[in-house]
This record gives sequence, C-alpha cells and structure tokens, in this order.
Amino acid sequence: MNILVVGNGGREHALAWKIAKSPLCANLFCAPGNAGTSSLATNVPIKVDQIDALVSFAKDNLIDLTVVGPELPLTLGIVDRFKSEGLACFGPTLLASRLEGSKAFAKDFMRRLSIPTAGFDVIDSREEAQFLFQKYGLPIVLKEDGLASGKGVFVCFSENEFYSALDRLFRSGNSKRNKKVVIEECLVGEEVSYLVICDGKDFVPLASSQDHKRLLDGDRGPNTGGMGAYSPAPVLTNRVETAIQNSVIKPLLRGMSEKGFEFRGLLYVGVMITKDGPKVLEFNVRFGDPETQPIMARLKSDIVPIFMKSVSGDLKNVSLEWDSRAAVCVVLASEGYPEFPKKGDKILGLDSVKDDDAIVFHAGTTKSNGSIAVNGGRVLGVTALGRDLRSAISKAYSVVDKIGWRGKIFRRDIGERGLTL
Repeated sequence: MNILVVGNGGREHALAWKIAKSPLCANLFCAPGNAGTSSLATNVPIKVDQIDALVSFAKDNLIDLTVVGPELPLTLGIVDRFKSEGLACFGPTLLASRLEGSKAFAKDFMRRLSIPTAGFDVIDSREEAQFLFQKYGLPIVLKEDGLASGKGVFVCFSENEFYSALDRLFRSGNSKRNKKVVIEECLVGEEVSYLVICDGKDFVPLASSQDHKRLLDGDRGPNTGGMGAYSPAPVLTNRVETAIQNSVIKPLLRGMSEKGFEFRGLLYVGVMITKDGPKVLEFNVRFGDPETQPIMARLKSDIVPIFMKSVSGDLKNVSLEWDSRAAVCVVLASEGYPEFPKKGDKILGLDSVKDDDAIVFHAGTTKSNGSIAVNGGRVLGVTALGRDLRSAISKAYSVVDKIGWRGKIFRRDIGERGLTL
C-alpha cells in the first residue's frame, strides 16, 4: 500500500513510525512532515490546509490510505473531499469534526444526549461573562469556541486571572476568531485521555493515557499543547472505562448516527474522573499530542488494518494487542513556548540515543545545513518504555539529559502523578 500521513508534529512522526512497521506499507509519504519523518518517509512540501493539493498528490501517487493527524484539515473537510474522489481517508467528516471545531456545538450536543459534562453557558461578550462569573464562582473555566491548538482553555483561580482571560478572548482584533466563548464550572478530580477508533457504529479502545497540559512542574503555568504524557493511566480502572463507554462513547456514536453524520476516525475524549463519576472536559477528533507517542510505543498490533476497517465501517469484534510495559513521553520545547517560541538553534545529542526502548519523536524540527534545528514550540517528544512507570520515567529522562540546545525547556515531573495513584 501507498500511505500518506498529513501533518508535521510529534503525533504524525509517531503515527508514521508505527505505520512504517506494517508489512502492508510499501511507500510512505508525509505532508509536510519534519526532520524526523524524513528518515521513515518521503516528505512532501504541501501544507495541511492545502486540501486540493493533497487530493491531487494522492491521486497522482496512487495513495491507498491517507491518515490525517491535525484537526485543522479535518475541520476544513479533507475527508469529504477525499471521499468524493474515491480515496480512503482516515478521520471524521466535516460535520462530525464540529465536535472539536466548535466547543459550543459539542457542549450543546452533550446536553441534548445527556452526556455528563460540566455545567456551562455560551457567551459572546464580556458583559455576559461578568454576569455569569457570579453564577459559577471560582475557580471558573473559559474556552475559545474554535480551534486554538490546545491553548484556548483558561482555568481561572482568581478574579484577576478571570479578567485577564477575558481580555485575551475579547481583545481588539480577536473578535472574529472568538464570536463565542464557553464559560463553565471547574470540575475537580483526575483527568485522563480516553481514545477510541470508531467506524460510525462500533469502536476499539486504545490504551489509557494521561497528559500534562501545564508548562511548569506541579501543573503550574499556562496551558500548552501538552508537555508530556504516559500510558497506561492507573486512574482509568475497568469500572471507570466501562462508565465512559456506556455514558459517553455509545450514546455519542448513536446520537451522531441518528443525526446523519456518523463518526468514523479517532475520537479523543478528555475526561475528568469526579466523585460523581466521569465527566467530559472536551472532545477532539484526532489523535492527541503527546498521548499518541506513548500509545504508539506500546501498541503491538498492526495499525494499518485498523485504519482501513475504520474507513470501511468494519471494526466489530476487533481488538488490539498491547505491550505490558509502561511508556512515558517528555516534551522538549523551545525557549519562549507557548507564546513566543524561538527557532533556529541546532539540536545536539540526537546521535547519542542508542537505546532500543527509547524513541525520539520529532515535532518542531527541520534540517538546516546538514544539521537538525529547532523549528517550532514543541520540538521533540522523548519517549521510553520501561518494565513499570518508574523505570520508564527514569529511562526517558536519561535520554532527555543527552539532548540539548540553547533555551531548551521541559518538565521534570512527567509521569510522577501516576506513581501516587
């Protein structure tokens, strides 16, 4: 098979790494890819939002399967365009992608289906937010309605933080992007990422994982796209997983099918395990980043047939095989991330990584003058397997300490939460 992966981040490198291991994969392409994917695939200089160019490339190169990594092309209708040309494309349609493309739509849809989530209101002005501040109290959560690359959620613990978030959401010149804002109660508990591959009716769960969204140790600092993740997540017990499937996944797939836009592809459910049971924080319609890195490291099954069965609607009775070991991914970011990441510095130490159970997934990297250089906010995802979580953490950080560039930032506590649960 000729396979195309759309995207250029750590998630796409991890997907390409796993796809390349499949005996079904004859030729692999990444559009646009990064310095890491270039060692596995042919990078193609097409941006993720250039849908027509991607369709043309797929037709010209006889692509048998396209796997879409990021959310932007999905919310632009890439799957619909590929399907209209008779091309297999893993991911949800434009209508189904509204689950991530609009948080207001997702919250309203959950309310109609009685899917457990935080109490909320949808607003379009500072004045409404100020009024509802009295209703919800502190802490309080504000979310951009549209896509925000993982940086549009503001958890406010003080009145100053609340008004600072409002300033960012409704500042001059930002009104078009933020016609709507979701304001909601702050849920308390343990957060977990629950990912399932769907075919419209049935689904296959992936291994549990837990993300670290805050920039600094101890879950301090601003929200980012994710500073690390580990798998499995101890908080996701069999009882909790069954509750998520019965109260969230099954009614959602049924409800979407009844509305005429069934969900095929990867459904990511951000869940808070509260004292009242699991409640949905958010939906994403693609693999999480950096959760994908440890999940792919642990997956023993061939992923390509699973993608094809999702596209064709044939996932019933499918199961996956997992490595019993734990996996940890530590994200290395550039100085200034998430607001003003610096680019251009040469990355040192990549050649020193020799451990078969450690993989360095590239995200914001590029090749420059024969070297690999920083080209984005999140630069690398150092991922390691260990006999248990503690050993995986130790191995990941031993690799982290071998790699460097000027201003490298990372958290030193990725995975430690899992040791206490």
